[in-house]
Amino acid sequence: MPGTNTLAAEVTHVSRHGFWLLLGDEELMLPFSEFPWFKQATIEQICAVEWPSPDHLYWPQLDIDLSVESIRHPDRFPLISDVAAGGADRPGR
Repeated sequence: MPGTNTLAAEVTHVSRHGFWLLLGDEELMLPFSEFPWFKQATIEQICAVEWPSPDHLYWPQLDIDLSVESIRHPDRFPLISDVAAGGADRPGR
């Protein structure tokens, strides 16, 4: 019986500006200015990322789902967030 195919994502660096995520041989930057719901997250919460499929990332401790394409091309995915308005800290990508 074949095993389950799993992908591994790794957070390689966190700074006050954002964090870097390694997906296979591709490293992507997630700036807090583009992904504000991560800004108040702990390092542990940011590092607990799952990569269940090639275009899907999930942070279970934060209940955040993101498309990998939205990280590669944030300009194609308008930010929908209530962070600035003081509302729920939920992603909309």
